[in-house]
Amino acid sequence: MAESGPGAIRRELTIGELAERSGVAASTLRFYEKEGLIHSRRTSGNQRRYGRDMLRRVSFIKVSQGVGISLADIRAALAVLPESRTPTRADWERLSRGWERALTERITVLLRLRDDLTGCIGCGCLSLDLCPLVNPGDALGAQGPGARLLAVVEPADGSVTPAAAVEPGEPGSCEPDCVPPGR
Repeated sequence: MAESGPGAIRRELTIGELAERSGVAASTLRFYEKEGLIHSRRTSGNQRRYGRDMLRRVSFIKVSQGVGISLADIRAALAVLPESRTPTRADWERLSRGWERALTERITVLLRLRDDLTGCIGCGCLSLDLCPLVNPGDALGAQGPGARLLAVVEPADGSVTPAAAVEPGEPGSCEPDCVPPGR
């Protein structure tokens, strides 16, 4: 809906205008809407019209994703924002404080990874006693010879984490010089 008169600011944006102003592709905006992160109204011609507050929501989504916040966590945060007014600075600060602990933990893990990465790349095998990331202090050596851990990709976030220990000779084990099943 447009205000009348020269130089008037329209209160709603088309999908193209929102895409241009936010730097986010129109297809991404449609995805965000489908996921319940933003919303629009439809005109009589079935065109999307976004309130100007959606520009701030899209910016918040971009920044949040940029620091690794999941869409589910972003959706939950946006659900507590008021629908009837543009969120204030205090609203955004309250949301970001809720993620501070998780981000601090992630930073700690990344710093440890950075500091230990050279040793990991140098060892060539995550089961060696030198690996500071997966086998610090050769803790796996106490369990006997053979492979003890297999990397498993977690489907939720794509991260790689060690699986449970597998005894040599059991299904799923990887004796020396073999390829793990399914690899």
